Amino acid sequence: MIIAIDGPAASGKGTLGKRLAEHYGFAHLDTGLLYRAVAGVLIDGDVPLTDQDAATAVAQNLDVSHLDNDSRLRGAAMGEAASVVSAYQPVRDALLAFQRQFSVQEPGAVLDGRDIGTVVCPDANVKLFITAAPEERARRRHLELLRRGEQAEYETILADIRRRDERDMSRSTAPLKAAADAVTLDTTDLDPDAAFQAALAIVEAKHS
Repeated sequence: MIIAIDGPAASGKGTLGKRLAEHYGFAHLDTGLLYRAVAGVLIDGDVPLTDQDAATAVAQNLDVSHLDNDSRLRGAAMGEAASVVSAYQPVRDALLAFQRQFSVQEPGAVLDGRDIGTVVCPDANVKLFITAAPEERARRRHLELLRRGEQAEYETILADIRRRDERDMSRSTAPLKAAADAVTLDTTDLDPDAAFQAALAIVEAKHS
């Protein structure tokens, strides 16, 4: 069974993906970490994010063993950098095979990102599109960064989120959008537990 979860930055899709995977005993992949890791390698090597060939080479040889343990990858700066390299078709192609291989493991897998239901796993058993108002997403991200001890300004984060939304939705390569057969869940007014229960109900209804 494959559960595909898409949505914009800070919509809560990663938290939902993790909780659904734990609930069902499935494997979970935050695909955004792949693009953040590619950006991180470029930054560490002082290579411009605009160097598509270099980004592609990194993606083709990416070490995925440390993704969940590298806290730096979850920072705001790396998210912005990932939004740049993820627009490159060769980078997406290089990471596509890994994502699809991950998705078919038993007893199931949950993948969250921006093109899971549309490109990576178009035949997923359940597709969710998680969204929330930009202001609410900025508030969540602001709190998340403050809890980690990072300095962050709400207005800056909101501007970043709106810029990423525009870039992700307007890019020619796998733009962010809900799959035609996805169920949209707006979490603006939902706390994490309520959002999880709503998502779980959708999965159960689709899989029954």
